[in-house]
Amino acid sequence: MNVSSRGPGGSIDAAMLARLGAVADAHPAPLLFATVSGAHLYGFASTDSDFDLRGVHLLPAADVVGLVTGPETIERTADDDGFELDLVTHDAAKFFRLLLRKNGYVLEQLLSPLVVRSSPAHEALVALAPACLTRHHAHHYLGFAARQWALFDKERPRRVKPLLYTYRVLLTGIHLMRTGEVEANLVVLNDAARLSWIDDLIARKVTGSEKETLTHDDADFHRREVERLTAELEAAAAVSPLPEAPTAGAALHDLLVRLRLGMGGS
Repeated sequence: MNVSSRGPGGSIDAAMLARLGAVADAHPAPLLFATVSGAHLYGFASTDSDFDLRGVHLLPAADVVGLVTGPETIERTADDDGFELDLVTHDAAKFFRLLLRKNGYVLEQLLSPLVVRSSPAHEALVALAPACLTRHHAHHYLGFAARQWALFDKERPRRVKPLLYTYRVLLTGIHLMRTGEVEANLVVLNDAARLSWIDDLIARKVTGSEKETLTHDDADFHRREVERLTAELEAAAAVSPLPEAPTAGAALHDLLVRLRLGMGGS
């Protein structure tokens, strides 16, 4: 099933969507889905941003029950006349296991509105996503934010990109803890947060490049804001209505068995 890549998380023009679709169709294993992640999903892609294509492939039963098994992860990169692509897919079993851990990456990939290829199994996974959420997903976003801030803080001159990533994951985590919804797009998140400097940073990145740097070194201001949002995320996690553990395990197991046996509508 081909799905138009339009939604609240961003948009990709038809020509690029077709190009990404051709890459997905050439994948060596059947795909349950392929979506766009990275800066295009997060709402601050610049003209030189590569495309992060993520998805799930399904190994046949013969490749998982014998002594010789197929690849759990398939990766490829491409750089063709300015078209830069980073493709990563996981076998369904590995992806399902990741869904049952506090892994925000896979949830964002699964729920990305920038859909290149879909299937009934993809739709079933989307329906199960709420049962994978826990308050402990806050740890994923806190850790990611800390790493991105450390990267931003050590570079000279300081780049806009890791700073935007820091704000993005903190606001995604806060929104998730409060609402139970996964929203990865910083433009959408900041519509509610109303932090004017984030809008300025996004505009600078989108009209600039991946290596765009700060005009003024106001790291102390951003440090205070990052500390404030970190504390806000920690507080939101402490009172979040999300459960302690996922409840989708049995349903994911059943779906995987059906898919392996050819009954899951992949």
